[in-house]
Amino acid sequence: MNKPIYVTQPYLPPLEEFIPYLEKIWENKWLTNNGPFHQQLEQALCEYLGVEHLALFTNGTIALVTALQTLRITGEVITTPFSFVATAHSLLWNSLTPVFVDIDPATCNLDPEKIEQAITPRTTAIMPVHCYGTPCDVKRIQQIADTYGLKVIYDAAHTFGVKYKGESILKHGDLSVLSFHATKVYNTFEGGAIVCPDAKTKKRIDYLKNFGFADEVTVMAPGINGKMSEINAAFGLLQLKHVDDAIAKRGELDVLYRQGLFGVRGITCLPIPAETKQTFSYFPIMVNTDYRLSRDGLYEKLKEHNIHARRYFYPLISDMPMYRGLLSASQSNLVIAESLSQKVLCLPMYPELKLSELDQIVKCVSGGVI
Repeated sequence: MNKPIYVTQPYLPPLEEFIPYLEKIWENKWLTNNGPFHQQLEQALCEYLGVEHLALFTNGTIALVTALQTLRITGEVITTPFSFVATAHSLLWNSLTPVFVDIDPATCNLDPEKIEQAITPRTTAIMPVHCYGTPCDVKRIQQIADTYGLKVIYDAAHTFGVKYKGESILKHGDLSVLSFHATKVYNTFEGGAIVCPDAKTKKRIDYLKNFGFADEVTVMAPGINGKMSEINAAFGLLQLKHVDDAIAKRGELDVLYRQGLFGVRGITCLPIPAETKQTFSYFPIMVNTDYRLSRDGLYEKLKEHNIHARRYFYPLISDMPMYRGLLSASQSNLVIAESLSQKVLCLPMYPELKLSELDQIVKCVSGGVI
């Protein structure tokens, strides 16, 4: 196999469809600062996602940092070690202390019972992650938050378009943060957003992402430059025209993977939760001890065939130098997360993955001849 196959690749609509958007930006001479395409995309995403208020950002990490500032979070925040580093980094950028708790083996999401055990007088918020787009136990997490007076900010980077019981998963918690990075189900090259429940909160978010400016001479807070450009917003509008087709293709690939890997000893595919409309952000498998290779052995074997899988998420955030000194980062506190981090392997998943390529990946994992 000559052409490399990566775990995920950006979907790019035909270039000729993007040219009219660029011409309009040149004509308007409005490149950033809440331009026409920015305004259109915020409204279009609210309609598509079924939410009332959404603020666009230059990327998902700045959106996470700003979400914490929006709710004036202090002290300790309970979160997951099984995520991309931006989840915890956003806490350090706000001088907050991450408190890691273990995860549920079936969903890879925070275990609600472990959340409750980790609450201290300094706890002010919970930051769960809908890992791989699988919804967290939103009902139980909200019950815990209400009981202890905590805020809930969901890192929803994997959950564009995901619905649970017929409703957008983004409606849960105090805020939800999306990533529109190039490799996500829906992308704006780089980008992100905060979904919030009311206009007052959105106004504060909009101040904070624009240096804190309320008007030309009034600065309300020490904000940051988190604004999305007109080019990114225009690309986002174009992507919306194609995203349903891209999600449908991802769904077809998910089915083929599950069929092809069914019965392969030592390989487990994560289940799709009941009452969930998935958008198939990733295709993680668990490489168990009864598989013929170690997880890293399979990772290297795939690489030999130019198939670049990823160990999402390994190592755990809690194993990284800036976090491993925390009491909550102890491996004895994170038994399930540590185990899954040693087993997980995400296989290539993107709309333009060819069926012949998927077949070769399945053969490589199952031990067939490529």
